[in-house]
Amino acid sequence: MIKKSVMIALAGMSLFGAAPVSAQGIGHSFFMRGSIVESSANSTVVCIGKADGAEVGQTLEVYRVVNHPGPASSKGAGTPFHRQRIGKVTIDHVYDDHFAHVTITEGRPAKYDIVELQRNQAR
Repeated sequence: MIKKSVMIALAGMSLFGAAPVSAQGIGHSFFMRGSIVESSANSTVVCIGKADGAEVGQTLEVYRVVNHPGPASSKGAGTPFHRQRIGKVTIDHVYDDHFAHVTITEGRPAKYDIVELQRNQAR
């Protein structure tokens, strides 16, 4: 009986210990992916990499989330946010599965803006 309890406890601890690894994947997938994570005079880095199909030369549209002032919309009404297209970037180096360096080709993208691959681009 004690041996069974110890085995269950070890299994539970191993699952608890694995949680940060799975949480990191969730964070990348839902919160960071597709955003500009660094934007300075010398460097712009996006959270899109090999795992997302990023390739050197691809052009990404850049959007900024704009909040409409006033009370939050009620259920069934329109969203209080919209995406405003503000420019384009081109991938010039893919670092790894998660990140790529880009060059700004149009507009003034900033940290936290959203980037998306243009849908009509041929590979």
